[in-house]
Amino acid sequence: MDDAHRSDIRLQSSLQWVWAAEYGNKLNLSFETLDSLISQAEELNMHFFHFSGGEPLVKKDLIIKLCEKHSDSVFSAFTNGTLIDEAFADEMLRVKNFVPAISVEGFETATDSRRGNGTYSKVVEAASILKRKKLPFGFSCCYTSANCDVIGSDEYFDWMIDTGAKFCWLFTYMPVGKGSPTDLMVTAEQRKMMYERIRGFRRTKPIWTMDFWNDGEYVGGCVAGGRYYLHINANGDAEPCAFIHYSNYNIKDKTLLEILQSPLFRRYQAGQPFNGNHLRPCPLLDNPDRLPEMVDASGADSTDLAAPEDVHELASKCTEKAERWGEVADGIWAEKH
Repeated sequence: MDDAHRSDIRLQSSLQWVWAAEYGNKLNLSFETLDSLISQAEELNMHFFHFSGGEPLVKKDLIIKLCEKHSDSVFSAFTNGTLIDEAFADEMLRVKNFVPAISVEGFETATDSRRGNGTYSKVVEAASILKRKKLPFGFSCCYTSANCDVIGSDEYFDWMIDTGAKFCWLFTYMPVGKGSPTDLMVTAEQRKMMYERIRGFRRTKPIWTMDFWNDGEYVGGCVAGGRYYLHINANGDAEPCAFIHYSNYNIKDKTLLEILQSPLFRRYQAGQPFNGNHLRPCPLLDNPDRLPEMVDASGADSTDLAAPEDVHELASKCTEKAERWGEVADGIWAEKH
């Protein structure tokens, strides 16, 4: 591939990543499809691949096989941790390029209420195995209006550090999908609280953190649509983001290079950053007028196989919160920048 093509799709980093979804045993990407996708990505200098689910570790043999074949890349997965045992930890030690992110929603009651009774205790057990074997791992936390006080507390962060976690991914609740409630979306005041607490913890606590939305100021706004990452769902549909279920192309029919040049991805790349205030990076959560424009102009279709969601209805669920956060974020941005 010549340099013109490389710059044309705006590949700007040696650590770009593909986030590939696995939906349990109901819908999966085969080893051959994933192997081809990863090989194509490596040719474009992408070397970080993240699996989500369902529970991706139901396919842990497949993941280990990919780790073996693509030893120059790093693999990770959002997992509930229940399938991490001594044998799998030994496989992680052997391949050396798989790092799990265990999903937790807080302490025992909150985690078990979302992920099933007994999950929290299994998370603790998995973390103990990984810590004992000196394997790097972290946590993934979705903060909502109901749990952000816990997720953003000293007590919770100290618990994660005590388990041996080296990092924490933080995501805020998104009302994606038909019928998704909006009352779990954080208020502007809660989002500001998380913004301030996480930055305070970075100065005082030995754990690396990343807030998928509130850290837009460090990466120049939205990173999706092939700018720094993209999402491939379990059907093979290429989506600009794990939270944006619209697509033009499928990895089974198009090359990764063609996907990065797809109409929707092109719209993303032309529109980024979606706001001059990088604390308002998202074309859905923070700038809900932008996503419908891009989806309509690109002719992209909903990729939700169960209940396709009209993009205008989706965006309307974020309008009120975006306006209120805009007022708060603009104040923070003006003071800092």
